[in-house]
Amino acid sequence: EARDRVFTLFPRLAERTHQPAGLLSGGEQQMLAIGRALMAAPRLLLLDEPSLGLAPQMVHRIAEVIREINAQGTAVLLVEQNAGMALSLASHAHVLEVGETRLSGPAGELARTDAVRRLYLGESAQDQGAA
Repeated sequence: EARDRVFTLFPRLAERTHQPAGLLSGGEQQMLAIGRALMAAPRLLLLDEPSLGLAPQMVHRIAEVIREINAQGTAVLLVEQNAGMALSLASHAHVLEVGETRLSGPAGELARTDAVRRLYLGESAQDQGAA
């Protein structure tokens, strides 16, 4: 049942069942790591930089799967430098800078603050004025 869940979330892994993990692409290896963690049917899934080094299309797919895992009832603690992705997935967020919490609160509210938009989402003052 757990394997079926993983293969439903990551159909590409089902296609690669006989391929050694070391020969998978970076995105496929990330899928495999998440899938392996899900095999234990955790109540809480801890993810550290799941988008690191992945192509934008794969980052989008990983984000979709994280959202789906959470919607299926598994809590997710996400550590991620891709602030846009993290804030779009999170219900609550903490912004750390040099190991210290600088901001904390509902993710949607943090995403709308000038500091987060400028420093972490790459928006300029002009972008903010146009929004």
